[in-house]
Amino acid sequence: MLTSKAMVLRELGLPAPYAESQPLQIETISLLPPKPSDLVVKVMGGGLCHSDLSVIDGTRGRTVPMVMGHEGAGEVVEVGGGIDDVRPGDKVVFQFAPSCGRCSMCQSGRPQICTTSVAARAAGALLSGGTRARGADGEELFHHTGISCFSEYAVVNRGSVVVIDDPISAVDAAVFGCAVMTGTGAVLNTARIAAGESVAIFGLGGVGLCGVMGAKASGAETIIAIDLTEAKRDKALELGATHAFDATDPELASKVADLTGGGVDVAVELAGAVKAMESAYAVLRRGGRLVTAGLSPMGAQFSFEHGDLVSNEKAVIGSYMGSCVPVRDIPRFLKMFHSGALPVDKLIDGYLGFEDMNAGFDRLAQGKALRQILAPHGT
Repeated sequence: MLTSKAMVLRELGLPAPYAESQPLQIETISLLPPKPSDLVVKVMGGGLCHSDLSVIDGTRGRTVPMVMGHEGAGEVVEVGGGIDDVRPGDKVVFQFAPSCGRCSMCQSGRPQICTTSVAARAAGALLSGGTRARGADGEELFHHTGISCFSEYAVVNRGSVVVIDDPISAVDAAVFGCAVMTGTGAVLNTARIAAGESVAIFGLGGVGLCGVMGAKASGAETIIAIDLTEAKRDKALELGATHAFDATDPELASKVADLTGGGVDVAVELAGAVKAMESAYAVLRRGGRLVTAGLSPMGAQFSFEHGDLVSNEKAVIGSYMGSCVPVRDIPRFLKMFHSGALPVDKLIDGYLGFEDMNAGFDRLAQGKALRQILAPHGT
């Protein structure tokens, strides 16, 4: 049985600062052998994301104790007996929405909303059934989105990884598992922004800035970056935004309308907040479309005037994992990175050890970091 150092969440909603309350505990866990459709991966990088933070602070409930981490990459070290297309030594990027390849959504080309995986993820289990992580005395530990990559090693289902043949380091490749797919995918796949269109991006964390880069790559003419934090707005301008506004500006909608001649063609909400959704809807032009990939707290409600939606033929569209087909899009986004069209390396603030993780989530919660990466085996 393989042992691994890991970050385990045992209690939801402990107060910040997390460097003091220590919601993530460093533990030595045991990993059960892989089932025939599972892999063992040596985790090289695990990104700290607001989706992790929403579990830690209790905004989105999960079953604990749980080994955390959903954005990452690594190297395969063992392959289950039923897998013949992956080998030890292969470099892989995790995808946080595993796909079975057989359900109606997978067969219709939408594996990111695989119906089979929903129940498994909700139960903290793998797509192949059950859990593989154990704590002291054999205690069952649950999986975060079937991945749990805040660990030296992880047992995952074959449907949770994409094999990449790419020179990028496996540490830095971690960001392609969530930030890039969610942000860039929301712009390119869900919104399908066309050259010359105008775009407003709400929320400029790692995911939002990937949206800005994706909008630039798409040929959008006007790219408006909107956030509460000046430093993030400045970063967006560096990465391709043409304009930036303070999200708290009471005249935001009128300023966007003046700039664009009536509103934007596309608003992309990547903040995960109802107020951002309301502002995004308010800046749409007639016939505009609002795409949202942010996840508000459970139970949060967003409303709009029905008549306005109909008479102005607007659209509100959800985007999960950037509407990505990971086996298609992760290699595509890697090519964009190497061409300079998607400089996601500029989002990485630094690399952490296990002992730095709680403080790292403090920095993320305070808006002082974009993408920090746990490097379990060093950089």
